[in-house]
Amino acid sequence: MTDKVVACLGLLDQPFDPDELIRTARQRTGLSDFGDASVIGPLTRLLNACSAESALSVVGRSATKWDVVRFLTNLLLIQEATVRCPEITEAPIRRPVFITGLPRSGTTFLHRLMLTDPANRAPAVWETIYPSPIAGKRDERIARVAGQLKTFERLAPEFRALHPLQATSPQECSEITAHVFRSLRFDTNYHIPSYRNWLDADVVRNLPAYRFHKRFLQYLQHQDGVQSQWVLKCPEHLFALQAIRAVYPDARLVFVHRDPLKVLLSQARLTEVLRRPFTRRLDPKTLGPNESRRWLDGTKRMIAVGDDAGLPEAVCHVHHMDLIADPVSTVEGVYRHFGMTLPHQAASAIEDYVTAKPNGGYGRHNYNFEDHGLEERQERAKFRPYMVRFGVTTEGTSTRRNAAVPERVAS
Repeated sequence: MTDKVVACLGLLDQPFDPDELIRTARQRTGLSDFGDASVIGPLTRLLNACSAESALSVVGRSATKWDVVRFLTNLLLIQEATVRCPEITEAPIRRPVFITGLPRSGTTFLHRLMLTDPANRAPAVWETIYPSPIAGKRDERIARVAGQLKTFERLAPEFRALHPLQATSPQECSEITAHVFRSLRFDTNYHIPSYRNWLDADVVRNLPAYRFHKRFLQYLQHQDGVQSQWVLKCPEHLFALQAIRAVYPDARLVFVHRDPLKVLLSQARLTEVLRRPFTRRLDPKTLGPNESRRWLDGTKRMIAVGDDAGLPEAVCHVHHMDLIADPVSTVEGVYRHFGMTLPHQAASAIEDYVTAKPNGGYGRHNYNFEDHGLEERQERAKFRPYMVRFGVTTEGTSTRRNAAVPERVAS
């Protein structure tokens, strides 16, 4: 049935029943212990916001249920495994590298370049969706996720050009913290202002999320059979620096810097593309101001930190334009900053990656400020302190009001 017909029957705005979804996960696994009952409150907030504020489509309502049951199922399986094998959570995660910065600034590009070094490890897309071997052998899980990505690309055909993603691609950490329903990942996919306001107001919400984040990495590391050099990436880390410091006291932090106006337009467009299949109501002009408020806060946090995030080593700063102009030298600079040496074979692999995927595998786009409710001069003035503080270069924008901005490597 179409959205209009189902909506007329009053089915799309019915509240979700968290207890029903919890029962479904328990029935699928035959397990009952989530390990931490505190996930129920955030789950309930998320579901209430989705049903009351998101104007979910048929696809959106189905996807929400599927997502929640999957997260709950994974929680049950991880808890069962760690109870059975306590040594999983006793293994250290040593000196993980956290790449963060504004979204669409080159964090994904840097992340993927660093992962050309076989000594580095990141959670893959398929692992964050099906982390447990109970879900099938490795190849089976990869194939299943590849099929799911193809299905989503049919719903959102512009997605691949904006954010090329495969089942084996490294995944953002927001997909990990989403398991405990404390993640901005949901705010990207849905219009849920009450949930987002709760996240912003809950000053301790990141600590449970990052404690689980560590358990998740330990669970994957246990399956590997070796301790890995974790290289992790997510713009959301900007809002969790205290939690990262508490959970990973020897973490290494990388800030990637880019012209915020390029960031805002690209991120607003990505949010539009991600939300559209899931909702019956979408006004693109509201997206730009929301992204501007969020990431202006992110820049203020970077300014407050500067070089010192309270970690043993100083923050490493990477500039988008340098990364694009000379990827090998930029990655070498990150390694050198942390007292490491980029292996020759990794440098060659970076060159091969860039040759095989010019522009990082991204399509080229033209964005217009007015399409997403932004005005160029106002945004430039708001973000000027960030650009001055970190010497960020202005990219390809025009002094003309509401000019179109061409996009290069986006993420």
